[in-house]
Amino acid sequence: MANGGPVEHGFPHLDTVRAAITALYRRLSYDTVRTFATSVAPADVAFCDQDDLYLGTQRVARELVRHYRLPDARMIVSFREMTHAANVELAAGPEYFIELNDRFRTHRRDIGAALAHEVMHVYLHRLDLSFPGTRDNEILTDTATTYLGAGWLLLDAFREDALTSQKLGYLTPEEFGYVLAKRALLFDEDPAIWFTSPQAYTAYTKGLALARRDEQRPPLTAAGWAGRRRYAKDRRHAQEYSGSGPRPDVPYAFTRADGDGPLSVSFPCPTCGQRIRVPVRGRVRARCGLCRTVLECDT
Repeated sequence: MANGGPVEHGFPHLDTVRAAITALYRRLSYDTVRTFATSVAPADVAFCDQDDLYLGTQRVARELVRHYRLPDARMIVSFREMTHAANVELAAGPEYFIELNDRFRTHRRDIGAALAHEVMHVYLHRLDLSFPGTRDNEILTDTATTYLGAGWLLLDAFREDALTSQKLGYLTPEEFGYVLAKRALLFDEDPAIWFTSPQAYTAYTKGLALARRDEQRPPLTAAGWAGRRRYAKDRRHAQEYSGSGPRPDVPYAFTRADGDGPLSVSFPCPTCGQRIRVPVRGRVRARCGLCRTVLECDT
């Protein structure tokens, strides 16, 4: 939790974020992801100063349990002084103990954001889905929270001005915006109408711009002129020199089966990040086997 300190910006964790989205689809399946088409509604997690602290916190926790479809899980929430925003004890269940930072006693509007992240820890624990290392695992948790409909709360908790700042979660505001935009494009949603923080809206627009660029990279037909020209140059090189392996500066890679077979190109699905392989033969339509997105390609 950034509380008055500097807030990191940009997309430093983008590779891990994209890997987390792919991992979600692989573990949950397309059909399960689609059951999260409706985000947590602002009214369901609203918390005002007149609400009883503990009763209101339990109400919000129950709503998040319902949203994540954990009907046999009970969250017992308490408050204490701590460095982090919150902590959850991942036991066998059905009871899980969550501790919230004492700061939330007086910043109640952000209790839903803190609980969204901690209840997602329980959800992923039950799925047995994790990444190695604390940092990457927390990025997975933030990404899953956002992609499955509750992470807009975390982004809306970001506030920054010349004197103060607050940010929850391990992703940067722009990375939260990127994952939220990925979800918005998938479900035709407009989360911007829920933001109370102007800084959250700005971060979302930056993330949305990057998410749209994912859908405009060659060999997709939506790619721009510069990208298509670079792709054509790389394709000629691959045809002359029997393919080209993955390179960090472009999303696609050319290969030949058995070293001398027909040329193919592989690239990440703009929706889930799973790599797709198609033959190099002009206009083709590809369907991602993981998220079922149909892609128009010009290979």
